[in-house]
Amino acid sequence: MNRVTEFWQLVLDLARSFTVKDILDVLLVALLIYGGIKLIRESRAMQLVKGIVFIMIIYFASDILELQMISALLTYVFQFAMLSILIIFQPEIRSAIERIGRSDVGRNILGVFGYRDKEDTSREIRKSINAAVEAVGMLQQMRMGALIIFERKTRLGEIAGTGTIVNAEPTGQIIGNIFFNKAPLHDGAMIIRGGKVHAAGCILPLTKNDTLSAALGTRHRAALGMSEQSDAVVVVVSEETAQISIAVNGVLTRNYTKESLRNALNGYLIQSEDNDKNKGKGSLFGKKRRS
Repeated sequence: MNRVTEFWQLVLDLARSFTVKDILDVLLVALLIYGGIKLIRESRAMQLVKGIVFIMIIYFASDILELQMISALLTYVFQFAMLSILIIFQPEIRSAIERIGRSDVGRNILGVFGYRDKEDTSREIRKSINAAVEAVGMLQQMRMGALIIFERKTRLGEIAGTGTIVNAEPTGQIIGNIFFNKAPLHDGAMIIRGGKVHAAGCILPLTKNDTLSAALGTRHRAALGMSEQSDAVVVVVSEETAQISIAVNGVLTRNYTKESLRNALNGYLIQSEDNDKNKGKGSLFGKKRRS
């Protein structure tokens, strides 16, 4: 009975000593833990966490049973645990940081420190959309495959580095010629950045989704992989079926016509950008300096 009384007295003393800063500290830690658990559950890292927990159970069991060799071995392993976690969870950590940077909070905080993305005018974006739609229509008729990436907030410099830098004004003829099946750059992806054809012949990461239909070829899997790792809008033309598809945020939608493709790209690249700007103007950190 005395122990129970002492325990509750200890709880009351801690509650009285809590300040607003302590509450804020606890809430931030809880938020980080929640975000980490959510990130782990949505990725393959969950299996790795189970493995780490299993190793920890073995470690405590060996310590209780006084198994000196296994305890010493696992002690050395845990000494480098933080470095090991950073290496093992590198893709998940990178993905989480990129999500924060793409979020409204991340962009607004960066805006306070004077960071600005290069803003493309609606005219330049529409020009690149019209050129891509024109080229896709020609390639569809000739049954030639294509993979066109419209870069948004996530910069794709590493992907562009795997191909050839072009930096050309977008026209239907230029895009069509790049994907012509005799052209040297046709068997890769094109990146459109800032309303211009930035790079071509780029190699993309394939999706790790094992539930996809076997009918989807390498182009569609590459488009999905790129959309999973960035906020890019990826247009795919199938060489086998001449079908037009779009991959965004890890989701593939198919059976587009030229007109529906144009409308979809306008929605993703122009209307969503305008919505973000309007949303930012109404927020606490939304007002950005303009040159």
